[in-house]
Amino acid sequence: MSQRSCLSVILAAGEGTRMKSATPKVLHAIAGLPMVAHVVKAAETAGATGLALVIGHGADEMRKAAQKFAPKAETFVQEKRLGTAHAVLAAREAISKGYDDILVMFGDTPLIDSGALAAARRKLAEGTAVAVIGFRPPSPTGYGRLIEKGGKLVAIREEKDCSDEEKMIGFCNAGMMAVAGKHALRLLEKVDNKNAKGEFYLTDIIEIAGAEGLDVVATEAGFENALGINNRAELAEAEAIWQARRRREAMLSGVTLIAPETVYFSHDTEIGADTIVEPNVWFGPGVRIASGARIHAFSHIEGATIASNCDVGPFARLRPGADLRNKAKVGNFCEVKQATIEEGAKVNHLTYIGDARVGAGANIGAGTITCNYDGYSKFFTDIGEGAFVGSNSSLVAPVSIGKGGYIASGSVITESVPDDALAFGRARQKTIPGKGKELRERFASAAAARKKAAAE
Repeated sequence: MSQRSCLSVILAAGEGTRMKSATPKVLHAIAGLPMVAHVVKAAETAGATGLALVIGHGADEMRKAAQKFAPKAETFVQEKRLGTAHAVLAAREAISKGYDDILVMFGDTPLIDSGALAAARRKLAEGTAVAVIGFRPPSPTGYGRLIEKGGKLVAIREEKDCSDEEKMIGFCNAGMMAVAGKHALRLLEKVDNKNAKGEFYLTDIIEIAGAEGLDVVATEAGFENALGINNRAELAEAEAIWQARRRREAMLSGVTLIAPETVYFSHDTEIGADTIVEPNVWFGPGVRIASGARIHAFSHIEGATIASNCDVGPFARLRPGADLRNKAKVGNFCEVKQATIEEGAKVNHLTYIGDARVGAGANIGAGTITCNYDGYSKFFTDIGEGAFVGSNSSLVAPVSIGKGGYIASGSVITESVPDDALAFGRARQKTIPGKGKELRERFASAAAARKKAAAE
């Protein structure tokens, strides 16, 4: 298999009108990644050495998006929608380059497993001309049936054309197939449009190949592999299936999910063994967690790196650029953005740390904020090793707190503090004996006067 070249032709030209969206259907996301990008990943994992995206509706938007998830893919526009074989032939230029295998896939089937694609490719390596991927749905109603004789696939019959006996067949067409590169263009060019819809159907190559005496077989994939997405409800169902797969994978890899069904992963979440994730945690793109961390309930994490034995949450938000080093702690109702929290440092509660470094072993008191933005530019705050920042302090960047520095609670710090220095940045307290009683009496008298005036 590793010696065989493979082109994956991904059909992504559908308008997706049932999505009721200005966004092309295949760009709607599963786990934070466009569904067509999931298909691309499966193809690459199955050994595809070339990618051809056949696009139509929203072509410019599709090309722009493809630069991110498939920068090496060639794009081809299907100007008119005249059937699946016509769509594949839009990529004629790529197909004609002489690949050993051609995989035909659909951009709206994000749950396709690379193993199912690899199984179809293996059949080509054994000499088969066409290998169709089939599945067994709970109910075959509405699906095209795979008609087999003597272990060979002889036809794909749409339900409306099936005999009563054929309707009893539970093995159905998933739509995807692998075709030997040396036969692909010839078989596709023989497909005609002599049917009720006047379209060129990819499935016709089964009987065309059979008539040439070529071997055609069906391989079987799990039901979920063939699920196509046509509307937002099906998109949500696919998301749920993807998340269930990923949660199971994480748990089998040594991660504890206390309430698995409430944890949401992104397509690229990396999480180490012996990490414990409490209920209702959301992982956005770009999260990497080493072993032994604990993520408490209701935390929201994206674009963050969390080292071994860190403690996060509950109700913490880690935004892109958050970098927690070994044994660091970010507690409840804290937000960290574009900042490094070094080894053993603690940001315990009700705190915002942005565009900053918190040195090893430093302690940040409740209510502390780094004032990093003046409305035009961002500025950096550097907090040294072992520093102590008292509660309800505002650190106005650019500013640095030296190693072992101590900031008194309630301070507004606008100038840098040297190592081991104590800094106060607040008004001096003044106490006036008896003034509290005087104020209460004055306020009570004024309120009574207002009430009397209103009554009159």
